[in-house]
Amino acid sequence: MRIATWNVNSVRSRISRVEALVERHDIDVLALQETKARDDQWPLMGLQAMGYDVATLGFNQWNGVALVSRVGLEDVQRGFSGMPQWGEPLADEARAIGATCGGVRVWSLYVPNGRKIDDPHYVYKLDWLARLRDAAKPWLDADTALVGDWNIAPLDEDVFDMAAYAKDTHVTPPERAAFKAFLDDGYVDVVRPHTPGPGVFTYWDYYRQRFERNRGMRIDFVLGSPSLAGRVTTAFIDRDERAGQGASDHAPVVVDLD
Repeated sequence: MRIATWNVNSVRSRISRVEALVERHDIDVLALQETKARDDQWPLMGLQAMGYDVATLGFNQWNGVALVSRVGLEDVQRGFSGMPQWGEPLADEARAIGATCGGVRVWSLYVPNGRKIDDPHYVYKLDWLARLRDAAKPWLDADTALVGDWNIAPLDEDVFDMAAYAKDTHVTPPERAAFKAFLDDGYVDVVRPHTPGPGVFTYWDYYRQRFERNRGMRIDFVLGSPSLAGRVTTAFIDRDERAGQGASDHAPVVVDLD
């Protein structure tokens, strides 16, 4: 079974790339983030013709998550229990969708960015992660994959230059502690052993040829429960998908299970 995650940065702009990706890598389950489409705007026909079922969550042109599966799509849950809200007035955001696919509980997650350290969105991000952790603890006893754009670089080697991020989010001690808490609970970063750093990234800003200069960040992860981690045979980052005209600023991350 092959599971992949990708911040697609607008599914309507890149649906041809999504279709090509699942075909090229023979993907069974694809988790998408930052789809930027309402549920009624999703371009489903191509994927459905290829034999995939699709579960989507999108309220407007912001955020958005989805699961694309050809091995089943059962018990779909949009949002997790206790998930905090954002905005004025407070409302749910399209940041989490879960389903059982081929016996594996897969969650596509788009963790809030945080914006700036002194921004209320940063507080919201930490609260969101804490609530996710509470919800995810009972899932450790089953084959569970928490996948997506975590908007955190857990280690210094996960950014091209720590000095460049000295005053930014994604690398602050509270964010890194929030990520590490999932590992402390028993979840496993199943990709890093197969893609060791430094200089191994999943995101490169469009700014000033960041990709061509490999000035990126590793912020997209697959965290597996212990039983799922034991099934992982290999993993890789499809760096080539980030290249070329019209690419997303993120690369897909792919994991194989026995």
